[in-house]
Amino acid sequence: MLKDITVGQYFPGNSFIHKLDPRVKIIITVLFIVSLFFINSYIPYLFIVAYIYLVTKISKIPIRYILKGIKPLMFIILITFFINVFMTKGEVLISIGSLQISKEGLYIGVFMALRLIFLITGTSLLTLTTSPISLTDGIEELLSPFKKIGLPAHELAMMMTIALRFIPTLLEETDKIMKAQMARGADFESGNILNRAKSLVPLLVPLFINAFRRAEELATAMEARCYRGGENRTRLNELKLDKTDIVSLVSMIIFFGLIISSKYLLRWIWET
Repeated sequence: MLKDITVGQYFPGNSFIHKLDPRVKIIITVLFIVSLFFINSYIPYLFIVAYIYLVTKISKIPIRYILKGIKPLMFIILITFFINVFMTKGEVLISIGSLQISKEGLYIGVFMALRLIFLITGTSLLTLTTSPISLTDGIEELLSPFKKIGLPAHELAMMMTIALRFIPTLLEETDKIMKAQMARGADFESGNILNRAKSLVPLLVPLFINAFRRAEELATAMEARCYRGGENRTRLNELKLDKTDIVSLVSMIIFFGLIISSKYLLRWIWET
């Protein structure tokens, strides 16, 4: 299951989506997230599905690869679904002892579960189609106006990108440590929740040690290459917006703007 996590992984490619300016992709992803939280009906979800499917096809990323990123978070999705199903009051459909499933609860439960699924798949497209270096440059450029108030834009962008980059590495090490401990007789699956939590100690200790060791090695490597932060630092490839980037950004702003305002558009259509 650890290998199914796609957050922080980069899927190399030469597609139109891969070639887009990282700043444009970051802004589009932010608009995507904002639009998801403004949607309050199922009809706009059809456009969200079409958007994710279209971007996946253009970027030539296998749909299975996108969907497998949902599997590790399925527990959170199910918990969200059942909490909304059983905790929302309304017209009762099914009664199971003291628990009641209402029509409104079922509606909201499915709605929130779909929101989480779209949030996972949509945001993972950013890291899958953008290399860590391009992502760092894009975040730094977007945060650069805040340098005037003392915000360390380059350092923040570097930390965020390193954190994303190390997610797959730490997951791989977790899998190796888990298999090594299981070969020594460790049991991570049986017992109650308390016993399972205690059994994670032989896993977490070496994982933290390896994480600190990798951080120290990375810091040493950066110092050996005379890395001194973002001041007076030049780039091999400067970010420049072309017509394709501008058209894509304007199109997505209009698209997500319509989705955000869909609540009022649908109300106006029904009234007329």
